[in-house]
Amino acid sequence: MQITLNNVGKRFNREWIFRHFSYQFSDTKKYAVTGSNGSGKSTLLQVIAGSLSHNEGKIDFSLRQNQLENEHHFQHISIAAPYLELIEEMTAGEFISFHQQFKPLILPDAEILEIAGLKKAVNKQIRYYSSGMKQRLKLAQAFFCDAPVLLLDEPTTNLDAEGIALYQRLIRDFTETKLVIISSNDLQEYNFCDVVIAIADYK
Repeated sequence: MQITLNNVGKRFNREWIFRHFSYQFSDTKKYAVTGSNGSGKSTLLQVIAGSLSHNEGKIDFSLRQNQLENEHHFQHISIAAPYLELIEEMTAGEFISFHQQFKPLILPDAEILEIAGLKKAVNKQIRYYSSGMKQRLKLAQAFFCDAPVLLLDEPTTNLDAEGIALYQRLIRDFTETKLVIISSNDLQEYNFCDVVIAIADYK
């Protein structure tokens, strides 16, 4: 999948978060968007995902050289971010099964939860999970979604050393055919990326 931003800008009230952002994100490459806290890197990721609208410019999505309608591009994107909530009344097993009703997954539910280190907690309500366990579940539903684009915002948030190692394995083993965009300030989250983009260049 290819994502092309042409002169895209986003503002809140009168303050421009970023402007004149023109870039083409290409198939199977990995990109990092870096910047200080509050610089707009997470906002850019949300604009690409379609969860925030941009105020100027245009974004085009194409899959196998066929342009997608903007209202359909979300079907080809998976995302994990600290601000995205889980359904805490569900168990992990129920959540993964529920998620699969909207977007197919590339592995069976049980195998996904085993890889994520959540097999023993499969029947526990998510509300009783630690913050690290919740982050593992967010990463699992994003990485194993059958979608060509993976968006990650601060992906190792709340993870311990074992969780960070899991994240790095997921990147290594399950993103070869995906376009990956990571919003981060932490080098260990993006040191494998092909391109690093400084959001401060688009102020």
